[in-house]
Amino acid sequence: MPTVVVLDVSLSMSLPVAVPDSTETFTSLQLAVHGINSLLDYLAIYSKLEFVALMTYSSSYDIVSPFTRDFDVLKAKLAQLEEQDKSCLEPVLTGVNKLVLGEWGTATPCQVILVTNGVTRRHSELDALSKLGSPLPFAFPGKLTVVVVAPPGPTNPILAQVVKLARGDGSVLQVDSALTPDSLYNLFQQLAEKNYASFCGMLKCGNLSSKVILSPAPMPYTKITDFDCQTYSVGSEVGLCGFIETQHVGSPAAVSRHLVLPFPPTPTQAPIKTSPSTIKVEDSDEEEMAHDGGKTPSFCVLLHGALKVENMVALCQVAPEWYGLLYSWADSKKKSNLMLTLLEPGNNPVPWLGDITQLGIPDPERPNPEEAFPVRPADKRSYSQSNVVWIRQAGLQSDIQKILRHARKLPEKTQHFYKELNRVRRAAISLGFISLLDGLAAILERECTLLPGGAHPDCALQLTHAANVLRKPYSRDPKYNVLPMRTRFQEGDNWKFPLVNSDGSDLDACLCTSDPVVL
Repeated sequence: MPTVVVLDVSLSMSLPVAVPDSTETFTSLQLAVHGINSLLDYLAIYSKLEFVALMTYSSSYDIVSPFTRDFDVLKAKLAQLEEQDKSCLEPVLTGVNKLVLGEWGTATPCQVILVTNGVTRRHSELDALSKLGSPLPFAFPGKLTVVVVAPPGPTNPILAQVVKLARGDGSVLQVDSALTPDSLYNLFQQLAEKNYASFCGMLKCGNLSSKVILSPAPMPYTKITDFDCQTYSVGSEVGLCGFIETQHVGSPAAVSRHLVLPFPPTPTQAPIKTSPSTIKVEDSDEEEMAHDGGKTPSFCVLLHGALKVENMVALCQVAPEWYGLLYSWADSKKKSNLMLTLLEPGNNPVPWLGDITQLGIPDPERPNPEEAFPVRPADKRSYSQSNVVWIRQAGLQSDIQKILRHARKLPEKTQHFYKELNRVRRAAISLGFISLLDGLAAILERECTLLPGGAHPDCALQLTHAANVLRKPYSRDPKYNVLPMRTRFQEGDNWKFPLVNSDGSDLDACLCTSDPVVL
């Protein structure tokens, strides 16, 4: 889940904060940078795939860094920040919307972490955020968490109202004890463990086991039937049941997919030496961790290599009556990952495999054990269908260009032209994309004006006829078919056009009138 860290750099953040039992004095901005660095350290160890963006705000906002996984770059830019003028939330929240929508769109959930000193905001600013057209709630599935870098005290009611306006499962976090670098570090660690903690469990196969992390963490799944509703949760152990060839499994329906990673060694936190703006692990500890991690055998790595070489998947059980598939997936030619696909709960999540509890080792005495297996790899199923699927814009453009290619070859391609036209028209009506019909009519009219001088006269007549019919109310009926127009240029050519029934089936007959005939 992408994250946007928004840091307050107003003048109030430059105020000194006295740390109890210490001779050092830090500003609120220094402590805030210290806390954000601790969050980045956590992500660098446990959530390496997390994208993080950094923004600062006062009376205006600044995008310090767009979304990146290079946490060292974020730390370097945090150390260069300086205080500015008064703070104002509305511009930066608008900027958060623009940043997330430009990178991820409106469907990707994103977390927004606002770090401020909690100085009382103006009620007029809260009124502006409550009006229609304000940046709250976010234009994407967002969660706003406000971290207050201030001594313990009552929660600022204006900040609490801002979180409420953002909706989602947001909150306002503040230290419980005295404000110190350690207490602020613990606060950000609690935030990280709550929002970014990956699932940790044991991957077992017989007497082999390995501690692994699932990213993202699997969520409880609720299975709803006609008369029952049951919620399933992934247990702490992922047990392997057996191995199946990839061709036998295919692509069954899945609940979710997760990246499986070996559990990393826990780093030793080093004390702050000079400034709270950085938290570093001693170099000797880092070298020791890398040295030990490289020598420690991992069953997770062994399983990944075996599945990749043998082209097989591992059937595993994650909870009672809930199964999953472990397999090797490559996002490029040089890198592959171990993935876990959670199937739908139940003993029959893959219909062509049958009841999973009845699967076993093939009997070597059978002459052909493949005959007893539910899946027959030799059978080739045909998936060639005339269905129209417009998932991407390029698919719609391809279908329209196909119609235009046939249009430029009229009258030889008359039957093909009207066949493709009716196919796209029926798909648009079925999807409720009625505006496509008017747009397609305009395209055909424009194509008619662009015809070369040597084009066949029937070409312009057919294009004009098709454009006019697409604008008629009766063409909105999916059972109706746009038929070619009979012209005098076809009289000596013995042209043959299909009549159609109301269900769209063709009849082998000749069209003798200029009007479409529907039986």
